[in-house]
Amino acid sequence: MDDLVRQAMAKWPNVPDCYGWLGLDARGNWWMRDDRAQAAGAFDSGLPGARGSLLKHEKLIDFIQRNYASDARGCWYFQNGPQRVFVELEATPWIWRLQAPAPAQAQAPAQAQAQAQDAPSAGPLPQVSVHAHTGTPAEWRSCLLDETGRLYLHTTLGLGLVHTQDMTVAADWVEAGRWQPEAVLAAELPARYGFVRSPADFART
Repeated sequence: MDDLVRQAMAKWPNVPDCYGWLGLDARGNWWMRDDRAQAAGAFDSGLPGARGSLLKHEKLIDFIQRNYASDARGCWYFQNGPQRVFVELEATPWIWRLQAPAPAQAQAPAQAQAQAQDAPSAGPLPQVSVHAHTGTPAEWRSCLLDETGRLYLHTTLGLGLVHTQDMTVAADWVEAGRWQPEAVLAAELPARYGFVRSPADFART
């Protein structure tokens, strides 16, 4: 978190929280949701206009991502100076981007799978590089697959959805036996991994 943001929090500790105005989609894009967007429906509803306006200003996006955190309830927010702007999630609080090792550093998936079957205790295999939509690196711990075919990684940062553009990389590593997805139901993930998809629900209660 930025030092200036921490200073603002200390100087103005009682600024009301903001709910419903910011959303994170399943591809790691940020959306600003005005009154009209919020009235159109929930962020993840798929209803026309409910997402709001796609943020494209790079410096603003960087600022949001540097000051992105969660509270004790599992609600994710952007700390905008002294104010917490809570984030509506289409899927998960993290969206993973994957990068495989360079060809000279990695074995072909089929070769890796054959070696894993012949010598499963021969030592760790090279891993894909995992980064969040914020650019923060993470280390994967487990892999999950939901009923719609979406692939998730549980990492040192928490649970996140693999970006659709990186599913080819992910599929190679699943087929090689390096990731063995656990079957899950998408609706069970928030409770299991401690995150809230719609913090705005708290504001309405």
